[in-house]
Amino acid sequence: MISRLFRGTGPGVLFLIIVMLILLWLSAFINPRIQPSSVYEIRSMPLYNIAGLITGSSPRAGVIFSFIILAVLLFLLVNFNTSVFFIGERTFLPAVFFTLFSAVMPSLQVMNPVLPSAVFLTLALKRIMEAYRKPGTAFNFFDAALLISTGSLFYANMIWFGLLVFIGIALLRTGNIIEIFTSVIGLLTPYIFLYGIYYVLGMNIVELSDDIRENLFTGSPGTILSRLEIVALVISGLMILSGIVYLAQHINSMKIKSRKTFYLLLWGLFISVVLYIALPSASAELLWVIAIPACYILANHYINIRKRIIPEIFFAGFMLMVIIIQVFSLF
Repeated sequence: MISRLFRGTGPGVLFLIIVMLILLWLSAFINPRIQPSSVYEIRSMPLYNIAGLITGSSPRAGVIFSFIILAVLLFLLVNFNTSVFFIGERTFLPAVFFTLFSAVMPSLQVMNPVLPSAVFLTLALKRIMEAYRKPGTAFNFFDAALLISTGSLFYANMIWFGLLVFIGIALLRTGNIIEIFTSVIGLLTPYIFLYGIYYVLGMNIVELSDDIRENLFTGSPGTILSRLEIVALVISGLMILSGIVYLAQHINSMKIKSRKTFYLLLWGLFISVVLYIALPSASAELLWVIAIPACYILANHYINIRKRIIPEIFFAGFMLMVIIIQVFSLF
């Protein structure tokens, strides 16, 4: 079965993932695409603007930037499960699924602010769960809020995921008011520093505020999907739905820490979907964020399910569709 090739943690599996990642991003390197005219490109957030200055106007340099960030993110995704150990098995499957998601829409294989922002979100999730059964006041939540807020300086809509910090407090603690207060401070701190820097350097604070507001609430152009992409997304959606159903059936039998971690991930998935539906500024780029909880839900499903025939068919079908999409994008 195909999924079993990626279940282990040996060097052979790692080699397969690296080869798959390079092949699925080959078209982006050969034919780098023009970045979309989204608000986050026209009126960039400060940290993303700095990244843009580093890469310059070269589309290929932007692809290299995204590819490097993606490699870092894949490592963090595997490390999150290894350190918290909520799936119940050390595995590279989260990285496998995220790699496939990263290639399902070639139009997203460009330099974008969501990928670096997703790195900060993953680190924040890890910090939240490290507060599990930690005595006294845990400043993990301050760290997590600080990380999410810093990520929003790349992609403004990441700030809404600050809700996960307070959800984490509700899941793991008994309502320590100090932790709630420090979390709010953590969310505010990057922006306090940002406005302070703008003030000291004599930069336009009003323009900064306008940029933030535009990034949060201005509509982005819609994404035109090919038929192949629609089919691949439908297959992945069915896989995720099946994984959620499986998780719901077995979550009460999990260890407490695993159960709470998956609850946090489900909340992350829910927030992502709500943002996509409710916010005009949120568009297809949210796939990068949705893929984070989705890759863990799918990994848990494929590791623990007994009857594998139908899930394996879906896995093979999804992988095949992604490969076909990438082949067509070369021409």
